[in-house]
Amino acid sequence: QLRPQSRGEVMIRSSDPLQHPRITPNYLSTDYDRRLMIEGLKMVRRIAQAPAFARYVKMEREPGAEHVTDDALLAHARETGNTIFHPTSTCRMGSDPKAVVDARLRVRGIEGLRVADCSIMPTVVSGNTNAAAIMIGEKCAHMMLQDSH
Repeated sequence: QLRPQSRGEVMIRSSDPLQHPRITPNYLSTDYDRRLMIEGLKMVRRIAQAPAFARYVKMEREPGAEHVTDDALLAHARETGNTIFHPTSTCRMGSDPKAVVDARLRVRGIEGLRVADCSIMPTVVSGNTNAAAIMIGEKCAHMMLQDSH
């Protein structure tokens, strides 16, 4: 799913910079995401069962013919679903109280600190995050040069 509505969290455990944060991805925590996952699995199943695929598809391996109800499909998604490891939006930019950085990528309340990666994006892009990460870094460098004059 390219644009999930479910929101997880990354929490600092201590002041020790070597201690890993607590990461709670919270996958499939909204009705929208659950419905989209179920409909996506049903769509893949319909495509695979189309006559054009008959000579290529001998049997359904995943989720398996026994997964027929929405609950069973969702359970399969929860058990086997994974991430593409492109987390974003953990230091979201914005003007609301939950936003971590302002429009110039400055961390609120910490002078001299900016964040210039995909964590500042208010929402995830519908594709690979590489180009967005490069653009954010370039824009931050430009803003820092502007602010130094």
